[in-house]
Amino acid sequence: MSTKILKGLLAASIVVIISLSFWGFKTDQKNFEISKNMDIFFTLVRELNLFYVDEVKPEILIKKGIDEMLDTLDPYTVFIPESEMDDFKFMTTGEYAGIGAMISKRKNQIIVAEPYEGFPAQKNGLRAGDIFLEVDGKKVDKLAVSDVSDILKGPAQKVVKVKMQRPGVEKPLSIDIVREDIQINPVTYYGMIDAQTGYARLSSFTDGCADKLRSAITDLRDKQGATSFVLDLRSNPGGLLGEAVKVANLFVNHGQEIVSTKGKVSQWDKTYRATEQPVDSVMPLIILVNSGSASASEIVAGALQDLDRAIILGNRTFGKGLVQTTRDLSYNTKLKVTTAKYYIPSGRCIQALDYSHRNSDGSVGNIPDSLTSVFKTKNGRLVKDGGGVTPDIRDVQDTLSTLAYKLVQDYLVFDFATDFAFKHKTIASADKFIVSDDIYHDFLVFIKERKFSYESRSEQTLKTLIDIAKRERYFEGAKNEFAELEKGLTLDLDADVNKFSDEIRELIKDEIVSRYYFQKGAIIAAIGSDLEIKRVLSLFHSPAEYSAILAPSADKGPK
Repeated sequence: MSTKILKGLLAASIVVIISLSFWGFKTDQKNFEISKNMDIFFTLVRELNLFYVDEVKPEILIKKGIDEMLDTLDPYTVFIPESEMDDFKFMTTGEYAGIGAMISKRKNQIIVAEPYEGFPAQKNGLRAGDIFLEVDGKKVDKLAVSDVSDILKGPAQKVVKVKMQRPGVEKPLSIDIVREDIQINPVTYYGMIDAQTGYARLSSFTDGCADKLRSAITDLRDKQGATSFVLDLRSNPGGLLGEAVKVANLFVNHGQEIVSTKGKVSQWDKTYRATEQPVDSVMPLIILVNSGSASASEIVAGALQDLDRAIILGNRTFGKGLVQTTRDLSYNTKLKVTTAKYYIPSGRCIQALDYSHRNSDGSVGNIPDSLTSVFKTKNGRLVKDGGGVTPDIRDVQDTLSTLAYKLVQDYLVFDFATDFAFKHKTIASADKFIVSDDIYHDFLVFIKERKFSYESRSEQTLKTLIDIAKRERYFEGAKNEFAELEKGLTLDLDADVNKFSDEIRELIKDEIVSRYYFQKGAIIAAIGSDLEIKRVLSLFHSPAEYSAILAPSADKGPK
C-alpha cells in the first residue's frame, strides 16, 4: 500500500473518530441535561410538598407541569393518565362500557344530549333533554361533564343508578341502568339517495371501520343497484392510520401507494400501499369534506384526489398531517407523541404550516400562495400543500347565519325540540317530516318567551370601539357618526327570523327528527335539503362534467 493511500486512510479514520467522539459528547451532554433538570424538578416538587403553606396535591402539580411542557411542542403530543384510559380506548376502538349516551353541560345542568339507539340509556327510556340530578347517589350539579361521564362508565353488566328530571314532568325519575359494552358503528348511515347513487356517512376511523364500510358499499352496489357512490367524511376527526389505508384501498387497486410517513427515526419511515383488491376501482366517486374533516379523513380524501380516483367536494379540511405513536409509560399511563409527518401520493404534506394560529373552529387560516408548493396529481392536475385538502369544488354549502348559530349556542333549538317531543308522541317518517308554518310559529313564540336576543360581531366590535373612543376622549367628537353606525348595525330579530327561516327550519327539523329516529333519522332528514348532496347528484347525472374535472390538464386547479 502506498504512503499516500495510507495517509489518506489514516486521515479519514481520524475524522471518523473525531465525529463519533463529538456525537458521543453531544449525546452524553443531552443525557446529562435531562438528568440534571429531572433532579431539579423532583426536588422542587418534594420541597413544595413539605413546606408550602397549604396542602398540595403532587399528582395535580405534576400533571399540570407535564401538560404545560407538552404544550410547547404541538397540539397532538399529549400525556394520557390512567384515569383517561377508557376515553383513549373509545377514541381508537369505538368501545367502552357504559349507558350509551352523549352528555353535555348547560349552565349548571348535566343533560342527555343524545341517547344512542339500541343501547341501555335509550332502552331504559332516557331522552335528549333529560337532566341528571344524581348518579349512584352523588349529586352532579357541581360536577364537570367528564366527572359525570366517568361515574356513568364502569364494569359491564353492573348497575348504575340515575336520578333524572324530565322537562314537563314534576316528579324526578329514578332508573337503574345495567351498563353494557358499547361499540358505536362508525358507518352512521348508508342508503340510496336516488336510483343510481349510494351514500355512506363515516363518522370516525376506529378499529374495523373499513370492513363495515366495505359491507355497506357491497350492499349498495350488488343489492340496491348503486352505480355511483358518495362517501361523507364531513366532521370526521380521523382515527387510526391503518384504517385510513384500508378505506382508501376500497377504491384503488392492489399495490397502489396511499400514504407514506417520514420522521426523526428513519427506521420507522414507511410507505403504505393497498394490500387487497378493491371493492370497486371504477365507479364514479365523490367525497364530501369540511373544516372538521381531519387526519385519517384527509389521508383518504387527499390520496384519492392525488390518484384522480374521486372528486373532493366541500370546504378545505382541517390540516392535520402529523402521525402520533403511543408509548407506554409507568403506572398504566401513556404518551401519545408526534413521531412523523404523512405524505400523500403527489408528495405533498397536509399538515398546516402553522398549527399555532388557526381559525376559531380550529381549521386552517388563509395561507399566502408564496408559502405553498405546487404538486401534480396522477393526471397532472395542480394541487397545493400548506394545510389541509383543498376540494376540487369548494364552498357549496353556506355557513350558518349569526342568528342561527346563536339559537343553537343558547340551546333554544334543542329545548324547543325537547318540548315538542314531550307534547307529540309521534311524527312523520324521517324523510317526510317538515317544519310546518305552525311549528315555526310555535318556535318563534318559544324564543320570545325565553326573552332571546342576540347581536352580531359587528355590534360587539362597535361597542368595543366606542369604549376605546371614550377612554381616549374621541367619542364626543364623533358621537353622531357612532350613533348612525350603531343604528345601521342593530339587528332586527323579527326581520331576521323571516330572512333566515329556511336554515332555522332545517336546524329545528334535524333536532326534532333525532328525538324520534336518532342520529340515523337526522341524517336521512337532512339529505333532501343538503346543497352539497344536490351538487353531488348533478355531477353524477352529468358524466361529461364529472370526467372533465378529473381530466389531465397542465394548469387545472380547484374550482
